[in-house]
Order: sequence, then structure tokens, then C-alpha cells
Amino acid sequence: MRNRSGEVDDARRSKNRNKSKIRARVEHVFAVVKRLWGFGKVRYRGLAKNATRAFTALALANIYMSRTQLMAQVRP
Repeated sequence: MRNRSGEVDDARRSKNRNKSKIRARVEHVFAVVKRLWGFGKVRYRGLAKNATRAFTALALANIYMSRTQLMAQVRP
């Protein structure tokens, strides 16, 4: 929130910075799922099936995004 002169106080600035760091990590995962694997729209198959498919896709996206770190651990 800004004060009357239009400036943001330091406490709010630090809170927003922390939130944006977390939000950036999460949004990258959703971008991979939507763009790379075509999850922009889903066909209605029932809530349980759609939820399972989405959870699986998000888990795979996390693995996909950390693939360089995982491969570095395997290589000698």
C-alpha cells in the first residue's frame, strides 16, 4: 500500500519481494505444464481424473525443471 506521497514503505516492499520470489518459482512450473504439454484447456473427465492428471503433470514438470541438477548428481 502506498502513502499519500505515492511511496511504498520498506516493510511492504520486503513482503512483496518475498511473495514475488515464491510466485516466480510456482509460475514457471505452470508455464511448463501449459505450454510444453498442452494443458491450457482440459477436457472434463470427472474431478478425480482431472485432478490426478494435473497432479501427475505438475510432478513431472518439477522433475523436468530440475533435470540438470538431477543429472549432475548421477554423473561422476
